[in-house]
Amino acid sequence: MLSETAFQRLPGAQKLLRAIREMTFSREIRLMEVCGTHTMAIAKAGLRQLLPPGIQLLSGPGCPVCVTPAGLMDEVLRLSETPGLILTTYGDLMRVPGSVPGDDLQRRRALGADIRWVYSPMDALELARDNPDRQVVFLGVGFETTAPGTALSVLEAKRRGLSNFSLLCLLKRTEPALRALIQRPDFRVDGFLCPGHVATILGAEAFRFLPEEYGLPAVVSGFETGDLLAALYALLVQLREGRPRLENEYTRAVRPQGNPAAQALMAQVLEPVSDVWRGLGTIPESGLGLKGEFQDFDAARRFPFHPTDKEGIPGCRCGQIICGQLRPQDCPLFGKGCQPEHPIGPCMVSSEGACAAAYKYQRIETQV
Repeated sequence: MLSETAFQRLPGAQKLLRAIREMTFSREIRLMEVCGTHTMAIAKAGLRQLLPPGIQLLSGPGCPVCVTPAGLMDEVLRLSETPGLILTTYGDLMRVPGSVPGDDLQRRRALGADIRWVYSPMDALELARDNPDRQVVFLGVGFETTAPGTALSVLEAKRRGLSNFSLLCLLKRTEPALRALIQRPDFRVDGFLCPGHVATILGAEAFRFLPEEYGLPAVVSGFETGDLLAALYALLVQLREGRPRLENEYTRAVRPQGNPAAQALMAQVLEPVSDVWRGLGTIPESGLGLKGEFQDFDAARRFPFHPTDKEGIPGCRCGQIICGQLRPQDCPLFGKGCQPEHPIGPCMVSSEGACAAAYKYQRIETQV
């Protein structure tokens, strides 16, 4: 059973904020959110400004676009120019550069590549149905939140016999990334705001390893300002008491064991594989790939696909930002060469990116 949570004992955002401000610690406290939606919600609400100076909020590797490495994007850009291919993707990936400044899918589309935005992988499936003489590839980016829908599209393609549909599986798993982050020698985080979206699929219990194996407080949080304040208060109470544990603030959406149907769908189609993360490198079993019986729908097998280990664009600090080592404002390109209208790094591109959040609400962020 999850413990009684602090948000149940102290309702009301003003009371929560007042209680947080009244807490005192003998050292700086560093808390990390690992969800891009949390990052944007925290910035929009100005929570960094509201918290006491001794409490820092750091952004972690919770934006799927941001953790996609430059070498992989280079290969995606090359794939997009395959004759007769329709490449489909979520909107955020359109402006993510590879290792060359300004070279992204939006540019390749302007130069003639057939690249189309879709809202879901099922849209890509319909394109394959409507264009039987064309190959359609869906770029399946995301964490466990988008994995069930991506798996379903492959099952549906097999059921319909759509041999011209394939998936470039760029899905990533949250737990291995957090373990890799914690095991870094420069890691210094005192507690985690766990991602509510991922937890709706995996369940709150998926994050129990944080307190039980690493002694780190963990609270699954929703996305409203009250949710975030309640989760932050719960983390600070755990630190003050010296009793790290798992708590679920987001009980209206997250169950302890998650969504069994979604988990079964993923298990039927996908399996863990090693994957490369921007800022974290190669992490065993941190990605998701297609199981053997679905290999015919694997775009990386259907087309030559060999990502390199090229570094990101010089000067970009996205890798350090998503590991909590730097704030967006610490990057030498932030707000200068790198802006939402002309992004250089993926953290400025994505609507869930730490740099995009800080830039959009920079009047709040820079007043801390």
